[in-house]
Amino acid sequence: MVDVGGKDVTDRRATARATVRMSPDTAALVKRGDAPKGDVTSVARIAGIQAAKRTAELIPLCHPLQLSLLDVRIGVDAAAGEVTLTAEAHTSGQTGVEMEAMTACAVAALTVYDMVKGIERGVEVGPIVLLEKAGGRTDWKRE
Repeated sequence: MVDVGGKDVTDRRATARATVRMSPDTAALVKRGDAPKGDVTSVARIAGIQAAKRTAELIPLCHPLQLSLLDVRIGVDAAAGEVTLTAEAHTSGQTGVEMEAMTACAVAALTVYDMVKGIERGVEVGPIVLLEKAGGRTDWKRE
């Protein structure tokens, strides 16, 4: 791990997004909450939140952080066959929360895959992207 001890404690936030692509029929099941394994979006949301809280256990050189907010929002466009997962993470600390936001998206997306794989095997996960980060030395936003 890098030494962040000399950095100022600042409010930090990050937002990330993941996309899961599937057939419109499968996406319609997800939207209705009618998949064989149950309500996909609720389970994926909780999985993403849980994963973000454990990022330092999953990514070897990440600092453990105390999150003040972790939210996962899920949108389903059944006609396009897309599930979009957006995670927002906040903390006050000496290092950023980009990895927590991206981990939340990744695990939430994999949860969607797991819950629909019995219906459709051709589901695609990705991309997983950082949308923005604020706090610390510099702010950044994807164009």
